[in-house]
Amino acid sequence: MSKSLGNVIAPQDLISKHGAEILRLWVSAEDYRDDIRLSREIVDRLTEAYRKIRNTCRFLLGNLSDFDGHDHRGTMLEIDRWAMSRLQTFTKKITKAYERFDFHEVFHNIYNFCIVDMSSFYLDVLKDRLYTFGPDSPERRAAQWVLHRILSTITRLMAPIISFTAEEIWQSMRQKSQSMEDSVFLALFPGFDEEFYDSALEGKWAHLFILRNEVNKAIEMKRADKVIGNSLEAKIVLRAPDSLKTLLTEYLDFLPAFFIVSAVEIAVTDAAASYKSTEVEGLGITIEHAPGTKCQRCWNWSERVGTFEEDPAICERCFKVLFPRT
Repeated sequence: MSKSLGNVIAPQDLISKHGAEILRLWVSAEDYRDDIRLSREIVDRLTEAYRKIRNTCRFLLGNLSDFDGHDHRGTMLEIDRWAMSRLQTFTKKITKAYERFDFHEVFHNIYNFCIVDMSSFYLDVLKDRLYTFGPDSPERRAAQWVLHRILSTITRLMAPIISFTAEEIWQSMRQKSQSMEDSVFLALFPGFDEEFYDSALEGKWAHLFILRNEVNKAIEMKRADKVIGNSLEAKIVLRAPDSLKTLLTEYLDFLPAFFIVSAVEIAVTDAAASYKSTEVEGLGITIEHAPGTKCQRCWNWSERVGTFEEDPAICERCFKVLFPRT
């Protein structure tokens, strides 16, 4: 920026248009060891990043509205233990970045955790459990306990750089838990919790993520061909190499939720129309339309929809939630 060129962006102008949080975010996102850059494009990009971080926190808050506040760590599923382990890895990275005064790394790690680990995967997979399981079911309560831990940790970690937003989130959380400190700035900074860190689990799930990316590519191709619309309309047939068969067999019951589809099957022979993976040698993926009818409650396709007199529009899983004594 240069006064003589007249291209100066005044902080007051940024605050009046975008708010003080965006100015704080810009300061934290810039690496002060290099030239400091500021432009409308940079501000717009940071505004979008802030919106995504804020929306992630809003989703977490919204799904904690009926949380009972009890400790449900004992009923966590494996995906919840993965999320808690990733949270420890994330906390460790942020803490080290603060200690080195690498504030730009703080911003980028918060953004990546919210978008990649949370919104694009964990929260996306978790929606089915949060929305369709029984309100007081152990699985749903365990998910809420994990979400509460994640939101509390993120809020305290972001407080030094996105102060207003962190305090706003904290006060919303306090409405449900008066035992929390009066302000996020009176709370202890989160630390690495060895109890929840599991490097072996993170390593095993890294292989599942590679598989998930390949399945998503195959789904997008079929969606473009109008074979399916929503991913829940799909049935996945996998022909896996020997190196993956043990892993897939172990997680077979979980794979539909993991891929966000209605059914997954492991084939013995390769189908002619299957998608050939370029990332995993020997992996073939066939996308078919899921059999049965769409459940009007959970949107999964099932051949059991329509077999229950009490509500013919729902699947067996939803029937057990709505009519537990029938």
